Amino acid sequence: MKRRRRFWTVVEKLEALIDQGVYTAGSRLPAERELADTYQVSRPTIREAIIALEVRERVEVKTGSGVYVLSAKPAKSTDNPISAFELTQARALVEAEAAAIAASTIKPDELITLKQTLADMQKTETAEEADQLFHQIIARATRNNAIVLYIDKLWQLRRTEPQIISAYKDVCSESMNQRLDEHTSIYNAIAEGDSCAARKAMHNHFDRLINALFDASEAKALQEIKRKTDETRGLYSLSYLSHK
Repeated sequence: MKRRRRFWTVVEKLEALIDQGVYTAGSRLPAERELADTYQVSRPTIREAIIALEVRERVEVKTGSGVYVLSAKPAKSTDNPISAFELTQARALVEAEAAAIAASTIKPDELITLKQTLADMQKTETAEEADQLFHQIIARATRNNAIVLYIDKLWQLRRTEPQIISAYKDVCSESMNQRLDEHTSIYNAIAEGDSCAARKAMHNHFDRLINALFDASEAKALQEIKRKTDETRGLYSLSYLSHK
């Protein structure tokens, strides 16, 4: 069984136990060794699963104490509508700097998990989840809680606002290979400890994305204009006279 399957399987099983109330909010998860024995996996695989759960805000890792289950947080909608363009620009500004910082602060186990998300992005069933995890691992690697909070909020908008979900849907589904290449470039720069290259790679990723959003928006606008023109043409056409 591939490592990806072991890693995600552990995440899914632990999340299910949390959702079922087996592990309640505030309770501590079993020790790393015990979890490894329970799921018959290696301890590094358990560490990767814990990182993923931490990124999803299901658990909190307290150094020297253990891993604790967090209470579920209801999603909150913003009062002022935010467009996909605004969100993408904000993400570009913040996440590019996060990547630059992470290039010098990321830990080896985080780097391993970050690389794993690239493999998961190649699978349709895990691509979206892996994309989010990729960016949130980088955020947490900065060791700056304000950056983590801000990027988490931006991702919350990305996953909950209908207008933004719709705008991103077509763009992301049509550029799977480009997205993977861009994330690979970001990973390589961070792995090499090159802050400037990491910042540039993240900027390039969002620059392509925001231009793709504009192209999609323009295409929809032109389609709507054509629809209305066709309706008007039908209303005033004299072609029916030729049948009399």
